[in-house]
Amino acid sequence: MSILQRSPHPTQRRADASASVPAEQSAPPQAGIVIAGVLGAAALGAVIHQRSGQTPAILFAIGVALGFVLFHSRFGFTSAWRQLVAVRQGHALRAHMLMLAVACTLFAPILANGLAFGDAVPAPTLAPIGFGLFVGSFLFGVGMQLGGSCASGTLFAIGSGQSAILITLAGFIVGSTVGAYHFPWWTNDLPAHAPVSLADTPAGYLGAWAISLAVMGAVVAATYLIARRGSVPPVESAPVVRGAARVVRGSWPLWVGALLLAGLNALTLLVSGGAWGVTFAFSLWGSKLLDLVGVDVTSWTFWSDPANAAKYNAGVLAEKTSVMDLGIILGALIASAAAGSWIAHRKIPGRLALGAAIGGILMGYGARIAFGCNIGAYFGGIASFSLHGWLWGVMAIVGTFAGLALRPAFGLTNPRPTDSVC
Repeated sequence: MSILQRSPHPTQRRADASASVPAEQSAPPQAGIVIAGVLGAAALGAVIHQRSGQTPAILFAIGVALGFVLFHSRFGFTSAWRQLVAVRQGHALRAHMLMLAVACTLFAPILANGLAFGDAVPAPTLAPIGFGLFVGSFLFGVGMQLGGSCASGTLFAIGSGQSAILITLAGFIVGSTVGAYHFPWWTNDLPAHAPVSLADTPAGYLGAWAISLAVMGAVVAATYLIARRGSVPPVESAPVVRGAARVVRGSWPLWVGALLLAGLNALTLLVSGGAWGVTFAFSLWGSKLLDLVGVDVTSWTFWSDPANAAKYNAGVLAEKTSVMDLGIILGALIASAAAGSWIAHRKIPGRLALGAAIGGILMGYGARIAFGCNIGAYFGGIASFSLHGWLWGVMAIVGTFAGLALRPAFGLTNPRPTDSVC
């Protein structure tokens, strides 16, 4: 099984191996790895708190929780769009809409009333509408299908032991860093429209919330209409661990993941003043590495911007997305080991490795010039009532068509319709 395709949950793998053995009786928790993960997370959290303060430490803890939720719910963005485009299966996309609807419902009062913890001042995730948005989100859509994961998916896959996906992460970092270098051309030299917020109407955030939910309802309806026009595979119901043990040992329904991700994103907004993001950290990490070898990245227009310069100078253990990304990796490691499924995948065929690298580069570059990825732009943008979030999602789906056409060239398979109708 290719690690660049969506891996089944541990309980699914165990069920495939022996249908007669209950899921509860196989693959006991990997206690040593769980303990190492917990101790590592506690130690890193303490270091972050000592060096950077309380807020980054809290954000790191939220990242750990996100990694736990992402692993157990297997909440997919890459696979959701692939299933929609390839076989007209909209189950996962409907989970997206649930997540977004709950996030909008939570974000609206926070943004409207300026609610936040401490000194944080909540601000919506808004971005201009221009060539960078359209090209970048399209490239990200292509890259997702070649790299086998999205931004959040890359982090939790690494944490759960899929070490070969490090190739995708390396490409992500390279693409994000190059994107930061090219950022001024996409934003200053090409025409763009100012950010558009759905809340900029007399109805304010209440009106924006109503409009957003209406659009989400239309998307849900469209997924059912698309399914009726073609044959799609039914949604598989995987065996699960029963009882309280399911919290740490089994798979969670997508709707549970949707609710928890929305809640954790809102908590991130309350704590930091901004929505959850992922890929800014990749630009930071790549630029810091270049700095180590003598490249003066601080002279780049991107890093000379006062806001970005402050984040660069704060460092990887203080910048919001950086500490949260590290938390996601450790949270997924703890979750996968507790489920008894942590395993380091070491071998990857050459064509898959090439696809992973190219996919990562496309996603990293696309996310940087499009002002975010599937989390920062799509999730955070839509939850913040920004038009750019919806446009990002549309172009990512367009990119998915191109990505699916390219996957066979890299030894990757695409889902195929069956005679079963969902």
